[in-house]
Amino acid sequence: MIPFEFEYFRPETAEDAVRLYHELAQSGLEPVYYGGGSELLTMARAGNRRFGAVIDVKAIPECAAVEEEGDKVYFGSAATLGAIERSGLFPLLGRTGARIADHTMQLRITLGGNIAGTIRYREAVLPLIIADASMEVYTPDGAQSVSIHQVFSGRLDLPPGALLVGCRVAKEYARARHGHVKKTKSEKIDYPVATVCALDADGYLRFAVSGVHENPFRDLTLEEIFNDTRTVPRLRADKIVEMVRPGAVSDVLGSAEYRLFTFKRALMEIFAMEREGAMV
Repeated sequence: MIPFEFEYFRPETAEDAVRLYHELAQSGLEPVYYGGGSELLTMARAGNRRFGAVIDVKAIPECAAVEEEGDKVYFGSAATLGAIERSGLFPLLGRTGARIADHTMQLRITLGGNIAGTIRYREAVLPLIIADASMEVYTPDGAQSVSIHQVFSGRLDLPPGALLVGCRVAKEYARARHGHVKKTKSEKIDYPVATVCALDADGYLRFAVSGVHENPFRDLTLEEIFNDTRTVPRLRADKIVEMVRPGAVSDVLGSAEYRLFTFKRALMEIFAMEREGAMV
Protein backbone atom coordinates (compact mmCIF):
# COMPACT_ATOMS: atom_id res chain seq x y z
CA MET A 1 0.00 0.00 0.00
CA ILE A 2 1.25 3.48 -0.87
CA PRO A 3 1.35 5.51 2.38
CA PHE A 4 0.31 8.86 0.88
CA GLU A 5 -2.39 10.34 -1.32
CA PHE A 6 -1.92 11.47 -4.90
CA GLU A 7 -3.99 12.52 -7.90
CA TYR A 8 -4.29 10.31 -10.98
CA PHE A 9 -4.56 11.44 -14.62
CA ARG A 10 -4.78 9.43 -17.85
CA PRO A 11 -4.36 11.77 -20.86
CA GLU A 12 -4.84 10.50 -24.39
CA THR A 13 -2.27 12.67 -26.17
CA ALA A 14 1.37 13.53 -25.53
CA GLU A 15 0.47 17.21 -25.75
CA ASP A 16 -2.07 16.86 -22.93
CA ALA A 17 0.37 14.83 -20.82
CA VAL A 18 3.10 17.45 -21.03
CA ARG A 19 0.66 20.30 -20.43
CA LEU A 20 -0.70 18.49 -17.38
CA TYR A 21 2.79 17.88 -16.05
CA HIS A 22 3.70 21.55 -16.11
CA GLU A 23 0.38 22.68 -14.68
CA LEU A 24 0.66 20.20 -11.83
CA ALA A 25 4.30 21.08 -11.21
CA GLN A 26 3.42 24.75 -10.95
CA SER A 27 0.79 23.79 -8.37
CA GLY A 28 3.47 22.08 -6.30
CA LEU A 29 2.16 18.53 -6.80
CA GLU A 30 5.47 17.01 -7.99
CA PRO A 31 3.98 14.96 -10.84
CA VAL A 32 5.51 11.83 -12.34
CA TYR A 33 4.88 10.01 -15.61
CA TYR A 34 3.67 6.45 -15.19
CA GLY A 35 3.96 3.51 -17.58
CA GLY A 36 4.31 0.08 -16.02
CA GLY A 37 4.95 1.41 -12.52
CA SER A 38 7.09 -1.54 -11.43
CA GLU A 39 9.86 0.66 -10.02
CA LEU A 40 7.82 3.74 -9.13
CA LEU A 41 5.23 1.89 -7.04
CA THR A 42 7.84 -0.27 -5.32
CA MET A 43 9.79 2.81 -4.25
CA ALA A 44 6.63 4.59 -3.12
CA ARG A 45 5.52 1.63 -0.99
CA ALA A 46 8.98 1.50 0.61
CA GLY A 47 8.87 5.20 1.40
CA ASN A 48 11.73 6.03 -0.98
CA ARG A 49 9.68 8.12 -3.41
CA ARG A 50 6.85 10.62 -3.00
CA PHE A 51 4.72 12.39 -5.60
CA GLY A 52 1.48 14.33 -5.60
CA ALA A 53 0.21 13.34 -9.03
CA VAL A 54 0.59 10.46 -11.47
CA ILE A 55 0.23 10.93 -15.23
CA ASP A 56 -0.49 7.54 -16.80
CA VAL A 57 0.75 7.55 -20.42
CA LYS A 58 -0.49 4.10 -21.47
CA ALA A 59 -3.58 5.56 -23.18
CA ILE A 60 -1.41 7.66 -25.51
CA PRO A 61 -1.25 5.66 -28.79
CA GLU A 62 2.34 6.65 -29.63
CA CYS A 63 3.49 5.58 -26.15
CA ALA A 64 1.89 2.14 -26.38
CA ALA A 65 2.70 1.31 -30.02
CA VAL A 66 5.04 -1.42 -31.27
CA GLU A 67 5.06 -1.39 -35.06
CA GLU A 68 6.85 -1.20 -38.39
CA GLU A 69 7.06 2.17 -40.13
CA GLY A 70 8.49 1.81 -43.63
CA ASP A 71 12.22 1.26 -43.26
CA LYS A 72 12.09 1.66 -39.45
CA VAL A 73 10.63 -0.06 -36.42
CA TYR A 74 9.00 1.88 -33.61
CA PHE A 75 8.66 1.12 -29.90
CA GLY A 76 6.58 3.27 -27.59
CA SER A 77 7.93 4.18 -24.17
CA ALA A 78 4.95 2.44 -22.49
CA ALA A 79 5.39 -0.78 -24.49
CA THR A 80 6.32 -3.63 -22.18
CA LEU A 81 9.47 -5.70 -22.55
CA GLY A 82 7.24 -8.71 -23.14
CA ALA A 83 5.35 -7.03 -25.98
CA ILE A 84 8.61 -5.98 -27.62
CA GLU A 85 10.01 -9.51 -27.48
CA ARG A 86 6.79 -11.03 -28.87
CA SER A 87 6.80 -8.56 -31.78
CA GLY A 88 10.11 -9.92 -33.13
CA LEU A 89 10.78 -6.52 -34.71
CA PHE A 90 14.16 -6.04 -33.04
CA PRO A 91 15.41 -9.45 -31.86
CA LEU A 92 18.40 -8.08 -29.94
CA LEU A 93 16.17 -5.72 -27.96
CA GLY A 94 13.74 -8.58 -27.38
CA ARG A 95 16.46 -10.93 -26.13
CA THR A 96 17.91 -8.26 -23.88
CA GLY A 97 14.53 -7.48 -22.33
CA ALA A 98 13.81 -11.16 -21.83
CA ARG A 99 16.77 -11.41 -19.44
CA ILE A 100 15.99 -8.28 -17.42
CA ALA A 101 13.28 -9.88 -15.29
CA ASP A 102 11.04 -12.92 -15.05
CA HIS A 103 8.13 -13.40 -17.44
CA THR A 104 5.55 -11.87 -15.09
CA MET A 105 7.57 -8.67 -14.62
CA GLN A 106 8.28 -8.44 -18.37
CA LEU A 107 4.54 -7.88 -18.80
CA ARG A 108 4.79 -4.79 -16.56
CA ILE A 109 8.23 -3.28 -17.08
CA THR A 110 8.15 -0.78 -19.93
CA LEU A 111 10.89 0.27 -22.30
CA GLY A 112 10.75 3.87 -21.09
CA GLY A 113 10.72 2.81 -17.46
CA ASN A 114 13.84 0.72 -17.87
CA ILE A 115 15.68 3.46 -19.77
CA ALA A 116 14.67 6.34 -17.49
CA GLY A 117 14.51 4.48 -14.17
CA THR A 118 16.79 4.83 -11.18
CA ILE A 119 18.03 1.22 -11.34
CA ARG A 120 21.41 1.88 -12.86
CA TYR A 121 21.76 -1.10 -15.20
CA ARG A 122 19.21 0.11 -17.81
CA GLU A 123 20.00 -2.90 -20.00
CA ALA A 124 17.24 -2.18 -22.52
CA VAL A 125 19.18 0.86 -23.70
CA LEU A 126 22.15 -1.20 -24.93
CA PRO A 127 20.61 -2.33 -28.25
CA LEU A 128 19.29 1.18 -28.84
CA ILE A 129 22.72 2.76 -28.34
CA ILE A 130 24.46 0.48 -30.82
CA ALA A 131 21.59 0.80 -33.32
CA ASP A 132 21.76 4.63 -33.29
CA ALA A 133 18.10 4.89 -32.28
CA SER A 134 16.23 8.16 -32.57
CA MET A 135 14.29 9.17 -29.47
CA GLU A 136 10.87 10.71 -29.89
CA VAL A 137 10.35 13.34 -27.21
CA TYR A 138 7.47 15.71 -26.50
CA THR A 139 8.08 19.06 -24.78
CA PRO A 140 6.03 22.27 -24.46
CA ASP A 141 7.53 23.21 -27.84
CA GLY A 142 6.04 20.13 -29.47
CA ALA A 143 7.34 16.81 -30.81
CA GLN A 144 11.07 16.39 -31.33
CA SER A 145 13.17 13.56 -32.76
CA VAL A 146 16.73 13.43 -31.44
CA SER A 147 19.58 10.95 -31.59
CA ILE A 148 19.89 8.74 -28.55
CA HIS A 149 23.49 9.92 -28.29
CA GLN A 150 22.24 13.47 -27.62
CA VAL A 151 19.99 12.55 -24.69
CA PHE A 152 21.56 9.45 -23.16
CA SER A 153 25.00 9.31 -21.61
CA GLY A 154 24.77 6.71 -18.89
CA ARG A 155 21.31 7.98 -18.04
CA LEU A 156 18.48 9.73 -19.85
CA ASP A 157 18.87 13.51 -19.79
CA LEU A 158 15.68 15.33 -20.80
CA PRO A 159 14.35 18.76 -19.76
CA PRO A 160 12.03 18.69 -16.72
CA GLY A 161 8.57 17.56 -17.78
CA ALA A 162 9.64 16.33 -21.21
CA LEU A 163 7.95 13.05 -22.13
CA LEU A 164 9.83 10.21 -23.80
CA VAL A 165 7.19 9.04 -26.26
CA GLY A 166 9.14 6.26 -27.98
CA CYS A 167 12.10 5.40 -30.18
CA ARG A 168 12.78 4.44 -33.79
CA VAL A 169 15.42 2.10 -35.17
CA ALA A 170 16.37 1.55 -38.80
CA LYS A 171 15.40 -1.95 -39.99
CA GLU A 172 18.93 -2.55 -41.24
CA TYR A 173 20.11 -2.44 -37.62
CA ALA A 174 17.04 -4.08 -36.10
CA ARG A 175 17.58 -7.09 -38.41
CA ALA A 176 21.38 -7.16 -38.26
CA ARG A 177 23.35 -10.10 -36.89
CA HIS A 178 23.80 -9.73 -33.17
CA GLY A 179 24.99 -11.30 -29.94
CA HIS A 180 23.88 -10.96 -26.34
CA VAL A 181 25.73 -12.23 -23.26
CA LYS A 182 24.56 -11.61 -19.71
CA LYS A 183 26.53 -12.76 -16.70
CA THR A 184 24.89 -12.79 -13.27
CA LYS A 185 26.15 -13.78 -9.84
CA SER A 186 23.96 -16.84 -9.51
CA GLU A 187 20.46 -16.87 -10.97
CA LYS A 188 19.60 -16.53 -14.67
CA ILE A 189 17.27 -13.63 -13.85
CA ASP A 190 19.18 -11.12 -11.75
CA TYR A 191 20.98 -7.81 -12.02
CA PRO A 192 24.00 -8.14 -14.31
CA VAL A 193 27.58 -8.47 -13.24
CA ALA A 194 28.27 -7.81 -16.91
CA THR A 195 25.99 -7.62 -19.94
CA VAL A 196 27.35 -7.17 -23.46
CA CYS A 197 25.20 -6.52 -26.53
CA ALA A 198 26.89 -6.62 -29.94
CA LEU A 199 25.55 -5.78 -33.39
CA ASP A 200 27.09 -6.27 -36.82
CA ALA A 201 27.00 -2.99 -38.76
CA ASP A 202 28.33 -3.85 -42.24
CA GLY A 203 31.02 -6.16 -40.88
CA TYR A 204 31.99 -3.88 -37.99
CA LEU A 205 30.90 -5.06 -34.55
CA ARG A 206 29.45 -2.41 -32.30
CA PHE A 207 29.00 -3.24 -28.63
CA ALA A 208 27.62 -1.72 -25.43
CA VAL A 209 28.01 -2.78 -21.81
CA SER A 210 26.02 -2.71 -18.58
CA GLY A 211 26.97 -3.77 -15.07
CA VAL A 212 30.70 -3.10 -15.18
CA HIS A 213 30.60 0.67 -14.62
CA GLU A 214 28.09 2.74 -12.69
CA ASN A 215 26.08 3.30 -15.87
CA PRO A 216 25.73 1.51 -19.24
CA PHE A 217 28.12 2.69 -21.93
CA ARG A 218 29.33 2.40 -25.49
CA ASP A 219 32.91 3.50 -26.26
CA LEU A 220 34.08 3.98 -29.85
CA THR A 221 37.74 3.57 -28.89
CA LEU A 222 36.98 0.20 -27.34
CA GLU A 223 35.10 -0.79 -30.49
CA GLU A 224 38.19 -0.08 -32.58
CA ILE A 225 40.18 -2.44 -30.37
CA PHE A 226 37.36 -4.98 -30.50
CA ASN A 227 37.45 -4.97 -34.32
CA ASP A 228 41.23 -5.03 -34.74
CA THR A 229 41.59 -8.44 -36.34
CA ARG A 230 45.39 -8.09 -36.48
CA THR A 231 45.34 -8.99 -32.77
CA VAL A 232 44.04 -12.26 -31.36
CA PRO A 233 40.73 -12.01 -29.43
CA ARG A 234 42.26 -12.77 -26.03
CA LEU A 235 44.68 -9.85 -26.27
CA ARG A 236 41.93 -7.56 -27.55
CA ALA A 237 39.78 -8.52 -24.58
CA ASP A 238 42.68 -7.94 -22.19
CA LYS A 239 43.27 -4.45 -23.58
CA ILE A 240 39.58 -3.53 -23.37
CA VAL A 241 39.37 -4.76 -19.78
CA GLU A 242 42.37 -2.69 -18.75
CA MET A 243 40.86 0.40 -20.33
CA VAL A 244 37.59 0.03 -18.41
CA ARG A 245 39.27 -0.95 -15.13
CA PRO A 246 39.32 2.60 -13.62
CA GLY A 247 35.51 2.82 -13.51
CA ALA A 248 34.72 -0.75 -12.48
CA VAL A 249 32.11 -1.03 -9.71
CA SER A 250 32.39 -2.99 -6.47
CA ASP A 251 29.17 -3.88 -4.64
CA VAL A 252 27.25 -6.78 -3.12
CA LEU A 253 27.04 -8.50 -6.52
CA GLY A 254 30.79 -8.60 -6.95
CA SER A 255 34.10 -6.83 -6.58
CA ALA A 256 35.56 -4.73 -9.37
CA GLU A 257 37.99 -7.55 -10.16
CA TYR A 258 35.17 -10.07 -10.38
CA ARG A 259 33.20 -7.80 -12.68
CA LEU A 260 36.22 -7.31 -14.94
CA PHE A 261 36.92 -11.06 -15.01
CA THR A 262 33.27 -11.69 -15.93
CA PHE A 263 33.30 -8.90 -18.50
CA LYS A 264 36.29 -10.51 -20.23
CA ARG A 265 34.44 -13.84 -20.32
CA ALA A 266 31.46 -12.10 -21.94
CA LEU A 267 33.71 -10.48 -24.56
CA MET A 268 35.32 -13.82 -25.34
CA GLU A 269 31.87 -15.35 -25.84
CA ILE A 270 31.01 -12.63 -28.33
CA PHE A 271 34.27 -13.28 -30.16
CA ALA A 272 33.44 -16.99 -30.23
CA MET A 273 29.96 -16.30 -31.60
CA GLU A 274 31.47 -14.26 -34.41
CA ARG A 275 34.18 -16.84 -35.18
CA GLU A 276 31.73 -19.75 -35.17
CA GLY A 277 29.00 -17.98 -37.10
CA ALA A 278 26.68 -18.16 -34.09
CA MET A 279 25.57 -14.53 -34.20
CA VAL A 280 21.99 -14.47 -35.47
